Amino acid sequence: MKTSKENGGHNSYTKLFLTSLSAMVAETTTFPMDLIKTRLQLHGESSSRSTNAFRVASSIVKEQGPFGLYRGLSPAILRHLFYTPIRIVGYEHLRSLFLAPDSGSLSLHAKALVGGISGSIAQVVASPADLVKVRMQADGRLRSQGLQPRYSGPFDALTKIVRAEGIIGLWKGVVPNVQRAFLVNMGELACYDHAKRFIIENQIAGDNIFGHTFASVISGLCATTLSCPADVVKTRMMNQAAASKEGTIKYNSSYDCLVKTVKVEGLRALWKGFFPTWARLGPWQFVFWVSYEKFRKLAGLSSF
Repeated sequence: MKTSKENGGHNSYTKLFLTSLSAMVAETTTFPMDLIKTRLQLHGESSSRSTNAFRVASSIVKEQGPFGLYRGLSPAILRHLFYTPIRIVGYEHLRSLFLAPDSGSLSLHAKALVGGISGSIAQVVASPADLVKVRMQADGRLRSQGLQPRYSGPFDALTKIVRAEGIIGLWKGVVPNVQRAFLVNMGELACYDHAKRFIIENQIAGDNIFGHTFASVISGLCATTLSCPADVVKTRMMNQAAASKEGTIKYNSSYDCLVKTVKVEGLRALWKGFFPTWARLGPWQFVFWVSYEKFRKLAGLSSF
């Protein structure tokens, strides 16, 4: 467990590389659940017929084949090349900065704040890649309706978004995106850090795969509960076009999206995709943290 600073730029570059590598492994492993979650969150916008994760997955495989579950993977991986290194390494640096010299660890509240700040900064940088990912995932729904998809690939999506909506259009939905990132990382990083310390200090498990697994499950549940409403709003804001054919937009702001979603679909709609989100965050964090902690050990770095 990290109790002291690791100095030198070499360690920072090593951590950036290891977080990127671990994130790519985790993202590839759990991406189908993210796709299913996105489809569920967008479902209420176009259909009143109830659905669930199994129906969505079956429909995708039936219409697009097994590889349809990985549509939008490339921008998702690109996003994590920016997002994950910044938030993880940023969290460690901020944690060291806020840590008093004679203190063994930050409080849970302080860790939550540090996690939220580092996640927000990372999400602002990675928001364009996240936008492309959401748009491409939503394209699969157009195919199921017999419509022509908007984009042929991530670069085509990037080009068309800039052409139609301007450079600033790449940051559409950035406010709910950052709100979600703050909540996710507040739950994920702080809870993983705190839970792992608690597990090890109380000898429930050691600083090994068992301790990392327990901590990742706890942090995944906390992150999902806190972030799901913001995630629903973020997904809908990022998916809507800059303007409809009538020259109007469906949501004027993240608050407007929140109000309309609750008014039309009820309060429970804010937790649409909860179980797919948790089912993805749990395995994602397990794969990421176990890989990252192992890579750090191999690289001669102390535990997170």
